[in-house]
Amino acid sequence: MGNRGQKRAETVEDLPADKRACNSMEFRPSSSAQAPLNSANSTAETDEPDMDTSSSASASSRSEGEPEKDSAYGSCDSDDAEHRHSEIRDYQRQRSSNDHGKFKRILSSLGEEREDSGHLALLTELCEVLSFCNEYSLSSMTVDSLSPHLVKLARHPTNPDIMLLAIRAMTYLCDVYPKSSGFLIRHDAVTVLCQKLMAIEDMDVAEQCLQALEKISREQPLACLQAGATMAVLTYIDFFSTIIQRVALSTVMNICKKLPSECHAPIMEAVPILCNLLQYEDRQLVENVAICLIRITERVSRSSEKLDELCKHGLIQQTFHLINSNSRTTLSLPVCNGLLGVLVKLSSGSIAAFRTLHELNISNLLKDILSTYDLSHGVSSPHTVDGQCNQVYEVLKLLDGLLPASITDHEAPQLLDKESFLASRPELLQNLGMDVLPFLIQVVNSGANLYICYGCLSVIKNLIHLSTSDMLFELLKNSNISSFLAGIFTRKDPHVLILALQIAELILQKLSDVFLKYFIKEGVLFAIDALLIQEKCPVLTPEKCSQLIVPISSGFSFDSSQKSSSREVLGCLCYAFASGTSASVSERNGCKLEKDSLYDLAKHIRNSYFSSELFESNKAITDVLQELRTFSMALSDLMEPSVNNNDLDQREEKAYGLLHQVIMKLNGKETVSTFEFIESGIVKSLVNYLSDGQYLRIQKECCAEHSNIGVIRKRFEVFARLFLSSSDPESQDLPISTLIQKLQNALSSLETFPVILSNAGKMRNSRATVPSIRCTPYPCLRVRFQRGDGETCLRDYCEDYLSVDSFSSMEALERFLWSKVKRKATKHNKTVTQAVGQSEKLPLQSPASTSSSQDGSPDGRGSDSMLTESTEMQEGEDVWSKSAAEQALFLSETSPQAIFHRSTDEELQFSPKADTSMKRDFPASCSSEEDASPKLSFFLEGQQLNRELTLYQAIMQKQIKEHAIVTTTKLWSQAYTLTYRKAVNQSDNLKECSCSVLKSVVSDRIEKYLLQTSNFSDIFASEVASDMEKSSPTHVILYLLKCLEKMNKFIFHLISEDRIGAFAEGKLDHLDNLKVAVLSVPQIEFVSSKLTEKLEQQMRDSMAVSVGGMPSWCNKLMASCPFLFSFEAKSKYFRLAAFGQWHRQSHEPSQSDSGIASDRRSSSGSTPRKKFLVFRNDILGSAAKIMELHACHKVPLEVEYNEEVGTGLGPTLEFYTLVSHEFQKAGLGLWREDHGSFTSNANLCPESTKFVTCTLGLFPRPWSSLTDTSNGIEFSEVSKKFVLLGQIVAKALQDGRVLDLHFSKEFYKLILGQKLGLFDILSFDPELGRTLLEFKALADRKLFLESTGREIPSFKVDSCFRDTRIEDLFLDFTLPGYPDFLLASGPDYEMVTMRNLEDYISLIVDATVSAGISRQVEAFKSGFNQVFPIERLQIFTEEELERLLCGEHDSWPVDELVDHVKFDHGYTASSPPVVNLLEIIQEFDNKERRAFLQFVTGAPRLPPGGLASLNPKLTIVRKFVYTSSDHLTVLRMETMKEKLLYAITEGQGSFHLS
Repeated sequence: MGNRGQKRAETVEDLPADKRACNSMEFRPSSSAQAPLNSANSTAETDEPDMDTSSSASASSRSEGEPEKDSAYGSCDSDDAEHRHSEIRDYQRQRSSNDHGKFKRILSSLGEEREDSGHLALLTELCEVLSFCNEYSLSSMTVDSLSPHLVKLARHPTNPDIMLLAIRAMTYLCDVYPKSSGFLIRHDAVTVLCQKLMAIEDMDVAEQCLQALEKISREQPLACLQAGATMAVLTYIDFFSTIIQRVALSTVMNICKKLPSECHAPIMEAVPILCNLLQYEDRQLVENVAICLIRITERVSRSSEKLDELCKHGLIQQTFHLINSNSRTTLSLPVCNGLLGVLVKLSSGSIAAFRTLHELNISNLLKDILSTYDLSHGVSSPHTVDGQCNQVYEVLKLLDGLLPASITDHEAPQLLDKESFLASRPELLQNLGMDVLPFLIQVVNSGANLYICYGCLSVIKNLIHLSTSDMLFELLKNSNISSFLAGIFTRKDPHVLILALQIAELILQKLSDVFLKYFIKEGVLFAIDALLIQEKCPVLTPEKCSQLIVPISSGFSFDSSQKSSSREVLGCLCYAFASGTSASVSERNGCKLEKDSLYDLAKHIRNSYFSSELFESNKAITDVLQELRTFSMALSDLMEPSVNNNDLDQREEKAYGLLHQVIMKLNGKETVSTFEFIESGIVKSLVNYLSDGQYLRIQKECCAEHSNIGVIRKRFEVFARLFLSSSDPESQDLPISTLIQKLQNALSSLETFPVILSNAGKMRNSRATVPSIRCTPYPCLRVRFQRGDGETCLRDYCEDYLSVDSFSSMEALERFLWSKVKRKATKHNKTVTQAVGQSEKLPLQSPASTSSSQDGSPDGRGSDSMLTESTEMQEGEDVWSKSAAEQALFLSETSPQAIFHRSTDEELQFSPKADTSMKRDFPASCSSEEDASPKLSFFLEGQQLNRELTLYQAIMQKQIKEHAIVTTTKLWSQAYTLTYRKAVNQSDNLKECSCSVLKSVVSDRIEKYLLQTSNFSDIFASEVASDMEKSSPTHVILYLLKCLEKMNKFIFHLISEDRIGAFAEGKLDHLDNLKVAVLSVPQIEFVSSKLTEKLEQQMRDSMAVSVGGMPSWCNKLMASCPFLFSFEAKSKYFRLAAFGQWHRQSHEPSQSDSGIASDRRSSSGSTPRKKFLVFRNDILGSAAKIMELHACHKVPLEVEYNEEVGTGLGPTLEFYTLVSHEFQKAGLGLWREDHGSFTSNANLCPESTKFVTCTLGLFPRPWSSLTDTSNGIEFSEVSKKFVLLGQIVAKALQDGRVLDLHFSKEFYKLILGQKLGLFDILSFDPELGRTLLEFKALADRKLFLESTGREIPSFKVDSCFRDTRIEDLFLDFTLPGYPDFLLASGPDYEMVTMRNLEDYISLIVDATVSAGISRQVEAFKSGFNQVFPIERLQIFTEEELERLLCGEHDSWPVDELVDHVKFDHGYTASSPPVVNLLEIIQEFDNKERRAFLQFVTGAPRLPPGGLASLNPKLTIVRKFVYTSSDHLTVLRMETMKEKLLYAITEGQGSFHLS
């Protein structure tokens, strides 16, 4: 098929034909593996994916006698392949022999005297031979003999054609035989080429000279430098086209790779020209120039004179302009980082550069970079996040150089000059501080990693050190530096703590009278005092110093393809930002801090600046803290048990008053510091109040005293009414926002969740033998299993140390050991063991397991088996990141323990019923409760390991408890001894309390209400999965945050129920008073930026090949408190947990040579794909066939339409769009439609209406369990379509595709496993929901009167529905809008009356959101689970799930179009046609924008993240080439908008070449 639709590599296709041949790789069928001419801009072509032509339409259209099509294009048997390879080798030998003869003949002819025409003929023949030969056709002797003749002919005095062909032959010679460069150098070829370029007589010759020099410089850069090639290629560079200019810059880049340590003159001559080239608009050209200057600066960084010379040529100004975000030439992140490194070296070694940078107000630029750091987790492109960290590191190094504070002997003169300059220009220092200080604090608070945090604090210390008292006051008056330092003192690293102490001391030295009270208010005083307690003060020992070694970046290197990589060395943090002479390895591994330096400095600060009276009395307790403590104790006193109901009512009134006072205090004019908020105990009191004291009670007390669920519900309603209503009508800020912010600040200050990084740039592959033999893309642990002392029921396992899979669960280790260590097996156990042994052979006998990883060929099994297989494969591949072929080997070599292996944390997160999961994976071994119970317990150094963790997590958790700082430097070299014992059955002790809040004894009426309410019970049933004690302040904060998040989500339910209760009690007298308009807090306010950044760091670690490779807190917090993390972080975690690292990386954009994301098809070239033939006239049929064959396989799908040439990403995205539209067509019986609550028309949309009308989103149409057919539609067909819909939705999520489906919010709740109730009906059918709500208010009033025996005179009137008696409405027991749906039958259910109104409401709710749609929802879930478990989605909210599945439906920010669009093939951002196009796009309405996106991407919606997430990027080119990869061609035409609208309207529905 070829690579139809593939973006063509941009090399030299714009050159004339006679010059295009200069890259012989383009013509030769077999050649040396040399990079193409324009390697920096070429796109590597990928192999065509497998093409599967099987579809429902194709199968039916094939005649009986027609042979079956091969499912994979280009596939062949291994014997055939070997035969072909043998034939090719024979052909190459024959060609080489023929070429040798031709070269001998040409050589002998060139040695003879000939006329010009004869030389032309020989050179033409030589070029032709070189174009098609390979390296085996040439020898060193041949090249050595040929070189002098070519050099001589290149010097021809008169004939330019001879010179052109001779130089072209040199080019081909170097391309075919790279060693030719040395022979050409020896015969002065470079000198000749440079002479031709310095005195240009013919442009064709000059261009060919540039081509030849580029080839030679790859192998002989130093010789080219010495011959003057740098100036030769740059002197007249402006005369050449952009493509040839790139070739010239490639030569300079090659030379700059290996610059000598001395002899700088030849390259320094080129600096003025290179600095001038930085002003050009061609991005690739500018990046190449930047890389050259980066290498030059790095080479001369030790010479102040050379650095000053660079400054004279305007390098700083040009670099400043390029890095500026407003620059028209947008550089890739690695190049920007490299340019920042240039400024770092210049500022460190040159006084002139130091002054220039300050005078340019560089702080504005650095402020912009720092301001985006805490938002890095919100950027969709993963390489931006990694590069961002390196960029901030370079910024901190630059700031460290701009703020000299420490003076050493050899640097004293230069540092004194810098300090004197800043002293003479204090305004420059103040501007720098005002710009960067707030953002440095912000970076640290956002959860930056250790060395970024250290760098920020180091810069802050230097800034404070250099500032005068007056300047310092201006800097710190709005920074809340006291709270910042208090948070820093909660950290455990001594380097960070010592910097915090130094900053505190400097502030107290200069502004003690101002900041002393703030240090007391924010708790800095108490934090310093705590360091004087030996147990809390970290003491540096040699062992701890070795643990504190971290990777330290030392700049950037660019390889031959211009890819950048950060050079990292291990060292102590003391040397992380050291400038000047680099330290030796032994020095870097040592630490500058002394053993008791922390204790001594803390003691010095306390004795010097704080009086002893502060520690001996209550003077250190502020009035705000004392007042909050009073409120807290008063609220706690109200929780004491009381038997008097009157006292209970009075207590609730007092509690209401106390809560109101707390609100006023938190939102008052006098701020409440984080320290005061934490120390007051108000958080714990609020939790006890909301849970009626259940939160901290132990289980026995809970069993002895039942809780009143009605009281708890009432408290939540009161709490919601207080905190979600603003006292100021003009203010949009809610009191709960202040409380949430205080809780977030407290959480950031208290939490100590560790970020454990492997400090390994690339993980090595290993071979594990336990629990099964397998290859792993990460290191294994050396473990020896030893029987516990005194254990008589088990045998001793006598094996030596074994290689154990690091991510093995305890269950997997148990399954490995149990059969080897159990004493005697009963007959029953033997049967079980044999069954397990048979199940272990299953993967070897199952062709589907292998085919899913290799070519995905169909296996013809049913849906149930596909579901089982997909789940099993899912769990096994979570820890696998290899190619398809290696996965097939993995599946054939491993046992079920390996294939079904998963982290137990994942089970806790997504599948709470662990036993059910075990039964599904090992049905034989789980035939009884006894078999399913744990058999072995594992101990490491006497401590029992948590069965919920992987082995890696268990070891790390143990180290966290024992050491303040945990690193993995020595983790892999250590050997571990695991002691095993017979497990004690603790099932009785682990049973949950039967009288928990949810299962309290309550009246039947309240239970019925709870069933009708959407997950209302979740509000006060919040649990936080964590290793912390429940009394821990961090745990209490997390619990309250979770309660508030639930309350915020169900605020409408709470307030509505409160109104209904008031109406029932007669406090409200009209149904119109039931209408509720509530405000809720945006979900983003519950996101913890610090924890999100920590999770991002952990997922970027090389050990994060599955969630089992991360600390347990990541999995547990994600399971219980997912609201703490941003949508982007949750999306990455979801892909890691559901599909593993290899699948996640296959959907992330890779970086091209210039640092930009390349085409998705190219970047995922190592990922196997399945291509299917689809028929447009039977989209659903084709989709059903595809899902039937490959729903359970992880291989990404691609489609090609019948009789259309387009293939790749565009047609695939359009396929998902077309399938989405098919499911929304009328007449399928799938969805509810907009109609009145009491209309009798149950017919589906008429045939004239193409799509169903669902204004508020798609929600399943109710089907009675007694009905199999309705209006000619079989329910079996409806069920099949929901199964297919589930498969399509899951596959779209797996492959990262966008669907154009408008599901209702409530349907997303069903997908997430939530139950729906009465209030949820309002979201998709407001009229029906509002009517039922009013009916419920009437029914509740009737129940209230009956239960109290009271009489309300107006009840007879008020019990009417809108002045009409219920009986007069003549309602029957059929579902409104669906008269064939009978709700109930019998004499009591003929007509709706006031007596059975409550039953009528319950039956409608049940039919609408429960029983009437349960079969459809289960069908959807069954189809979904064939791809991956639907429980994986439960970390998302409904809005986030819609964004994940359907992308961004809002209009994209037109102001950022230029930043996210790539211009190529002659166009730049300033080209007039491009400017016109962007203006036209800005004028598009929503419909036109959808059509535009459909035209250029294949989907009418942008992926999550918007334009920035398009991969490949939206590209605007000059040439008219229509492909299927997000390319848009802009033509030169006056009526552009008219033509564009015509194109996007008429150009859809097919993929053809134009």
